[in-house]
Amino acid sequence: MRVKQWLYVQLVPEARASGISKLNLVIVGVVLASFLFLALETEPVLNRDPRWMQAFYLFNVVVLTIFTLEYLARLWVAGIDPQFKGIGGRLKYATRFYSIADLLAFLPELVVMAMGGGGSLLVLRVLRLARLVKIARFMPAFDALGAALRRSSSQLLTSLAVALTLVYVAAVLLYFVEGVGGQQQEQFASIPRAIWWAVATLTTVGYGDVYPVTPLGRFFSAIIAIAGIGVVALPAGVFASAFSDELRERRERGSRQ
Repeated sequence: MRVKQWLYVQLVPEARASGISKLNLVIVGVVLASFLFLALETEPVLNRDPRWMQAFYLFNVVVLTIFTLEYLARLWVAGIDPQFKGIGGRLKYATRFYSIADLLAFLPELVVMAMGGGGSLLVLRVLRLARLVKIARFMPAFDALGAALRRSSSQLLTSLAVALTLVYVAAVLLYFVEGVGGQQQEQFASIPRAIWWAVATLTTVGYGDVYPVTPLGRFFSAIIAIAGIGVVALPAGVFASAFSDELRERRERGSRQ
């Protein structure tokens, strides 16, 4: 029972008054290392080296073993919380968002290894990104980030609506100016095709593969490009303000405690 209680405090962030436990810190380190190896596994030079392939395999086995044991340990100690006691409580715990993310952190990789690891099954490894949720779960900064997003959700949705409206209006304008009239460019032959140009221009990416050639089209493009600065700056300012307010309130609550 003493071991179970210790594991509960180590594995469950809500059981600790503050900070991150050493065990969870190790888990975070394993997650970061797995992302590093995921990137290395895509390097053709390393994939052709049998020694590296063996290293990748052994590392994945170790990571899967750690995450599997961690998941089973979480299920075991979850019963300390009264709402997760018994088989029904464990099932309730297993269907929580974080528990599903913990399962996705190792189960797809187990499927890949059980099936021989070949062919299209390798695509399942993209689900390793679910391990990011582990980091978000343990780091207070991610909690503040989520709170700031919730705080500014309505303003961000308004910004998104403004951006989508500008994209559509820009696509329609350039369709009529460049696609229907003017030089009748193939790239602006329809509104869906013009939307690619509008998105690239409003986000200030400007790939240069599609651009207007008529004077009127360039005039509208200049206006749209300038408006794009505001489209990018508006949500950034809204979120920065909400994040600053959230951090200030947390500091105030901490000082009162």
